[in-house]
Amino acid sequence: MTEEETPMEDNVEPEVHEDPEVPEAPKETPERVGPVGSALVIGSGIAGMQTALDMADTNILVHVVEDQAGIGGWMSMLDKTFPTNDCAMCTLAPKLVAVGRHHNIVLHTNARVTSLEGEAGEFTSKIVERPRFIDADKCTGCGFCGQYCPVEAISNFDVAMGERTAVSVLFPQTVPLLYSIDRESCIGCGLCEEVCPAHAVEYMQEPITQEVDVGAVVLAAGFAEVPGDTRPEYGWGRFPNVITAPQFERVLSASGPYGGEVLRASDGTHPKKIAWLQCVGSRDPHHGRPYCSSVCCTYATKEAIIAKEHLGREDVDCHIFFMDMRTYGKAFEEYYNRAKNEYHVKYTRCRIGEVREDAATRDLIIVYEDEAGNKMSETFDMVVLSTGLDPPVNSTELAETFDIELDEMGYAKTGIFSPVDTTREGIYVCGALEGPKDIPDTVAQASAAAARAEAIIAPSRGTEVTPIELPEEKDVTVEEPRIGVFVCHCGINIGGVVDVPDVVEYAKKLPSVVYAEHNLYTCSQDTQDKIKEKVAELGLNRVVVASCTPRTHEPLFQDTISEAALNPHLFDLASLREHVSWVHQGDHAAATRKAKRLVAMSVDKVRHSIPVHKEPSAVEPTGLVLGGGPAGIAAALGLAEQGLKAYLVERQDKLGGNLHRLPHLMEDEDPKEALEQMVSRVEASDNIEVLLSSELVELGGVIGNFDATIRTPKGDQTFHVGAIIVATGAYELEPKGEYMFGEDDRVMTAIQAGEAIDRGDFPLEGPVAFVHCVGSRIPEREYCSRVCCSTAMKNAIHIKELSPETDV
Repeated sequence: MTEEETPMEDNVEPEVHEDPEVPEAPKETPERVGPVGSALVIGSGIAGMQTALDMADTNILVHVVEDQAGIGGWMSMLDKTFPTNDCAMCTLAPKLVAVGRHHNIVLHTNARVTSLEGEAGEFTSKIVERPRFIDADKCTGCGFCGQYCPVEAISNFDVAMGERTAVSVLFPQTVPLLYSIDRESCIGCGLCEEVCPAHAVEYMQEPITQEVDVGAVVLAAGFAEVPGDTRPEYGWGRFPNVITAPQFERVLSASGPYGGEVLRASDGTHPKKIAWLQCVGSRDPHHGRPYCSSVCCTYATKEAIIAKEHLGREDVDCHIFFMDMRTYGKAFEEYYNRAKNEYHVKYTRCRIGEVREDAATRDLIIVYEDEAGNKMSETFDMVVLSTGLDPPVNSTELAETFDIELDEMGYAKTGIFSPVDTTREGIYVCGALEGPKDIPDTVAQASAAAARAEAIIAPSRGTEVTPIELPEEKDVTVEEPRIGVFVCHCGINIGGVVDVPDVVEYAKKLPSVVYAEHNLYTCSQDTQDKIKEKVAELGLNRVVVASCTPRTHEPLFQDTISEAALNPHLFDLASLREHVSWVHQGDHAAATRKAKRLVAMSVDKVRHSIPVHKEPSAVEPTGLVLGGGPAGIAAALGLAEQGLKAYLVERQDKLGGNLHRLPHLMEDEDPKEALEQMVSRVEASDNIEVLLSSELVELGGVIGNFDATIRTPKGDQTFHVGAIIVATGAYELEPKGEYMFGEDDRVMTAIQAGEAIDRGDFPLEGPVAFVHCVGSRIPEREYCSRVCCSTAMKNAIHIKELSPETDV
């Protein structure tokens, strides 16, 4: 399942109908030259965070507006992500922390934008922050108020599977770690005010309105879950053991209502048979959703795999009932095959008629018709509804506020060749607000939206930011090593295999270790703060963290100890996830022994570590783009529009790539006209140099300073560039030796068929057969090629338009 918009807020306040008068001191502002040097991002799920970080890292001030009390979106609710089964929070937490403490990012949580005036480069937005009834400047996140609060309410973060107190945070690792009082749930006892040591409770808080000038806007408001009662015949809301897929994510999560133990809601027992029902609310024109939500097949597969890992592969029967299996993302088909072959997840193609409940046992009876037309029934302990994706509940309000158009399904309207551009200049969209998509596609689109926004703001880059100030680095070379060790449970990613408390006790006895502790998520903001506190309190001069991969997390911890006045190279990370728990799941004792040894190695390493200081070097502000198809052209234009020089290298003698071979698209846009416009923009740009009939033959140098040798018709040329974008596209498979391809002219590929139809020499007398998955979804290419089904439909429609009598 993907991510962006956070669930319905746990701390809901009455809607603000009138903006209060907030007196402001008069101020003088210098006359601005050029666009505003800041941006506005709406939404802080994985899309909003990625967009904000991309722009902030390039010296643009970013205002992030989030409707909920904390950032993280849907992804913060997930247990794992497919197809790697990575811990969702472990992947997300470094970004949460990075956004929360980035000096170029201003967070506006519990807030909404109520108006946007102006034009691209000079927008003025009005932001209303709803009251938390707790002073954000005083709140330390200690949690005393929540511990003493006597009132319990339904936790919407746990999708109504658990409870929270009337004063709470959105979730334990939320950023910012600020408590809020739910005035609809509280009883006015005043206890939270009495126990708060920081005196932060303010029952009379009012909404705060502020105006912010920005040069560009990115909408990343995410999606809403299709309600579980969309198909009432499946029993959600009536039968306690029928839950939705987001609810099952919280059941699986170590921070969820059951602590990661898979239990039935009716009796708290472990289910032995679990069924997943697909396409609940998706591909369903009768309920207003004729589209595929794109992620449900794979997230159901993921949940089945994780359920087996929690309960034992042989101890639970996981059964997925589906109409079509659509696993078209990178490595998704391989993941599906693993589920079938290694985990023995069962798949049955059908459409479920209804779900009944046995009143005595609360078991669930699924009634369906199999492919042969036989009426079947089967009993399960639990049923999970694979609910699809809806546009955000406030998408119409967003469209009105930002003056953009929505498509017929309620998603932001964009173009085929401009997928992040809305119908209003200067306002861009990314993630599931543009249409249903998975997390990898969301992140890629977020970076694209950031690049489009940066193109507008680029002339004023750096005008509204302040440089980061770190404390003066402490000289510890004359001190004896004083090491702190922090061991992460990583939910159950590590703690489910490794005896983490035992590893901590072992670490306490190692030479030079003066402090050791274990944490649920060491990468969370509260643990980062604790590390800095312990460095100051205990005089730690070296730090070891035992957690997951250093590839994503080491920079986070290095930044943390830098903020504590330590050199970042006085840190080491022991990888207990990749090197221990993931590879030794079957032997917990051996895994724990290995974890101890890895921690001991890291401790010994930092004992002998010395500070390392980096010297800054100049970065060449030039990009090299390999591939001159639509992707390469868009990349080159993206660089050029930010004022950077770009070299666009294409092996063929003209730009356009495979787009030259596509006379028609499923959509209304003309590919030939679109290509001509793109090429014209390239030719008109002074910042793009096109190298046709050329290719890269040698590459040297380092990041920021590469030397690329390009073989051109004029001979080899070397270019000095700062970054390289690879957009070399793909080739159509020619299945020689199969289906008489190459032996009979009437056997052709899908692209060849489209070209023949366009030329007018396609044999329309028919009949015409389309054969799918030729060369895809086989052991040699264990992936879905994603475009073949729609290409066949496109060609079939054109044939029928030209010759309605042809049998296709």
